[in-house]
Order: sequence, then structure tokens, then C-alpha cells
Amino acid sequence: MERKSSKVNSKLFIPEKIFIIMAENLEKLKKLIKEHSDNLAKLGHDLSEIQFRYKIIENTNKEYWKDRIEKFKRYSEKGTEYYFQAHAMINLVDKEKSGLFLLSISKLRQLELTLEKIMVEVMQNPSVIKSKDKQQSKWSKERREQLVEASNKCLDHETNMNRVFREFYESKLKKILEGYC
Repeated sequence: MERKSSKVNSKLFIPEKIFIIMAENLEKLKKLIKEHSDNLAKLGHDLSEIQFRYKIIENTNKEYWKDRIEKFKRYSEKGTEYYFQAHAMINLVDKEKSGLFLLSISKLRQLELTLEKIMVEVMQNPSVIKSKDKQQSKWSKERREQLVEASNKCLDHETNMNRVFREFYESKLKKILEGYC
């Protein structure tokens, strides 16, 4: 029996060209992840400069609530950019997880709109925020409770989204960037 050539015609044999193409695609993927990561870092910095906190402060000044609503709108807008950038990163590697993350962005937006609506009601009648007012109406108490609840829901949902993204980054994206895929 005679062997014909050094090239093997087997399905297990992967030509060198495919490895080169795979390496080039991996480098492109790394570059895209790095670009998205840089954009995320910038957006994260911008978010921190807005300095919005979900903590409810019992301030009965109408201007305080007007400023708070404006700050929240800026924070919400920048946060949406941030999460869409995170979604784009996830989408580079896992379409299914990116779809779920996109649903989380949508849910956060709904929660934010609810919180904003309640803050506008509080701005129009800032006395509802006082928790120690014994003569407060049922409506005022309900508004205050709704405000606290909506604020907590936004915070909890954002915290969860950040955890999901951080875990995905650590388990998938970081490995790609370090070359362990």
C-alpha cells in the first residue's frame, strides 16, 4: 500500500486557511469588544457625573422636585445609552442573552416612566412627601408610598441589570479579550 500525498483528505483535517480566518475574526471581535468597552467606560463616567440617587429625600420645595426630575431625565437618558451599549456588546457574542437584556432595558424604561410620573405629582404637591405629617390625606400617603416603591423598583432593576452584564462580561467577554476562548 502506497500513500499518495502528505495532505489528508479527512473531515477531521482543518486546512490552515480556516485557522487564519478564525484568528482574523477573533481579532475583529476583540477590537469591537474593546471599542464598546471604551464607549461604556465613557458613558459610565458621564452617568456618575450626573450624580442622581434613587434615595427619597423629604423635601417640600417645588424647585427641588423640578431639579430632581430634570436630573432624573438626564440620568435616565444617559443610562439608556449605557445599557444599549452593553446590549451591543452582549449581541456580539450571544444573541439570545442580548435579546433578554434588551427586554430588561425596556422594563427599566417603563419603571423610569412610572417614577417620573409620580415625581411630577409630588412636584405639583410637594407636601405629600412628608412622612411624619399626621394629618396627611390618604392620597398623599399613597403618592409617597408609590414614590418610594417606584424608586426602589428602578434601583433594584438597574442593580440586577448591572449584575447580569458584569457576570456576562466576566464569563464571556473577558475570556475573549484575554484570548482564552
